Amino acid sequence: MSERAPGFYGTYASHKAYATPEIGPKQIRRFDAEIWRPAGCRPAMSFLEIGCGTGAFLAYLRAKGVTRLLGIDHDPALAEVIPAAARGDFLCRDAHEVLTDTALGPFDRVVLLDVLEHFSPEEGLHLLQAIRARLAPGGRVVIKVPNAGCPWGLQYQFGDLTHRTAFSPIALRQLADAAGFAPPMIHAQRQGSRRRLITDAVVHRLLSWALLNPPEFWSANLYAVLAARP
Repeated sequence: MSERAPGFYGTYASHKAYATPEIGPKQIRRFDAEIWRPAGCRPAMSFLEIGCGTGAFLAYLRAKGVTRLLGIDHDPALAEVIPAAARGDFLCRDAHEVLTDTALGPFDRVVLLDVLEHFSPEEGLHLLQAIRARLAPGGRVVIKVPNAGCPWGLQYQFGDLTHRTAFSPIALRQLADAAGFAPPMIHAQRQGSRRRLITDAVVHRLLSWALLNPPEFWSANLYAVLAARP
């Protein structure tokens, strides 16, 4: 990651209040629905998570029986909060260094959760091109970003001063195409209780009817699953 705002990244540990995440049934169900099933994941696959943060997804992969996994991040302070089950799977290394280290790959699945928005469009393009070169046959990339195509996503996009690029569904498709990927499968992140989800669906349906140009997705965050073009 290109660090253009060292003062902000330097205070990430205190600003984000790093803490070891707990992975229980609720978190497992959420990752199952948001990533595992949409990306066609299996325990025998190899995973690379770029920008793994406190390691919640790494711990989830271990709970799913995955044994070939690697999480990387640029902040060495994270090593102290990664869950014990995945602590040996964490490296404090630059993404491009890892992607050029042929001893570590190829990877069946590469995951970037709340990461791509920290790069400029050009840097994001180069990163995705480097990832595509390290994918195993049939490999896929999973991306999660704030949904700048919807008002609800703006609090996530502009709530972090290290964010540099805003992504709508159209922009994600444009970036994927430029990086050599097929049109991505994009889906919303659905959060909250069943009652809340029903309420949101009703409100969003009314808003879609009332507005001339409603958002493609009303969710605050988006997922995209990418596969390289044949």
